Amino acid sequence: MALNITAARPDPALLDLPWRTPLEEWPEDRLAALPRGISRHVVRFVRLSGRILAVKEIKSDLALREYHMLRNLGRLHLPCVQPFAVVDGRLGRDGEPLDACLITRHLQFSLPYRVLFSQSLRPDTASRLVDALAALLVRLHLGGFWWGDVSLSNTLFRRDAGSYAAYLVDAETGELRERLSDGQRAHDIDIARVNIAGELMDLEAGGLLPGDSDPVEISDIIVSRYEGLWSALTVTERFDNGERWRVDERIRSLNRLGFDVDELDITTDFDGTHIQIQPKVVDAGHHSRRLLRLTGLDVEENQARRLLNDLDSYRAAADRQADDEELVAHDWLTHVYEPVTRSVPRDLAGKLEPAELFHEVLEHRWYMAEKARRDVPIQEALTDYVTRVLPSKPDERSILGVDTVEMPVISWDD
Repeated sequence: MALNITAARPDPALLDLPWRTPLEEWPEDRLAALPRGISRHVVRFVRLSGRILAVKEIKSDLALREYHMLRNLGRLHLPCVQPFAVVDGRLGRDGEPLDACLITRHLQFSLPYRVLFSQSLRPDTASRLVDALAALLVRLHLGGFWWGDVSLSNTLFRRDAGSYAAYLVDAETGELRERLSDGQRAHDIDIARVNIAGELMDLEAGGLLPGDSDPVEISDIIVSRYEGLWSALTVTERFDNGERWRVDERIRSLNRLGFDVDELDITTDFDGTHIQIQPKVVDAGHHSRRLLRLTGLDVEENQARRLLNDLDSYRAAADRQADDEELVAHDWLTHVYEPVTRSVPRDLAGKLEPAELFHEVLEHRWYMAEKARRDVPIQEALTDYVTRVLPSKPDERSILGVDTVEMPVISWDD
């Protein structure tokens, strides 16, 4: 057998990795000590050509299937890890065949759910993670993807302005179809509810869940959150012909949820007295796309919403409502956002990604202003935040040496 590498842009440095050694036995000098979630397969992180890659040892046919599935999900702009390569045809030093390896890019500033519970987080962390997972599941279902193994363990989370954004990690069991039936969607939701309850019970047994939290009650959140969001995005609305303003209101309500309407189906009855509307194509990322267009910043949806609010406040405070929006956005980026994010000392720069740091500085300024009963300049808030708050936060770009199996009991003082 010959070593075979499948990749859209293969890196010759892949040949330097110890493919003749089982992944579990790879030497420490090849590995990056990043937090790992629970997996049925052996997973390791490696540094290669200035990037960090996740390597999962798995059967060859499953590795190739998942690689192509992740590529297809990426083409649909669905939140998932980015596939890098598949290496198969491996032989051990004893001449026996070894499983193939699926390689994906590490998602910066993302964490497995168990690592999040190793930090001093708010008591409602579990419900916020489930909420993010429900939103992810809605987006996947709208794209025609049936997951088949929905769980917190198969998801990575990034902070998103006080909430979380969820990304699919494991697509091993998934299927991509033109459209999912109600039964297929319900099956995924039921799998999610059962898996989440079990994962939270595991945390509870290890003393990592607040004492007043009910794993079953929290797991049920995914059902109500999913059904509410799915209904808002897909339900057919019927109203009188004289209420045509409700078409615009429906679009604005979807924008507030963070979705754009790419196609809307509008029909009338025979006598024209009633109108029926139904979104046919909705696309997530309304606020992030607007911010990207105005400033070039590519951030999560809630972060974009918060940054746009600050941009609007800046525009009003400067009395520049009549000025071109893009010119005002450039000035805000130059005089407000970049001075804040670039003022963080280098040794603290890996704590939070820039957009999340800016959001936290805004929050900190609000609390300072409440306490002082006066307006607080953002530079004053930044100095206080960097001095008193940021140093105590974990380094989320690369949390070294975290063992997600043996984690300490945490404090819930946030």
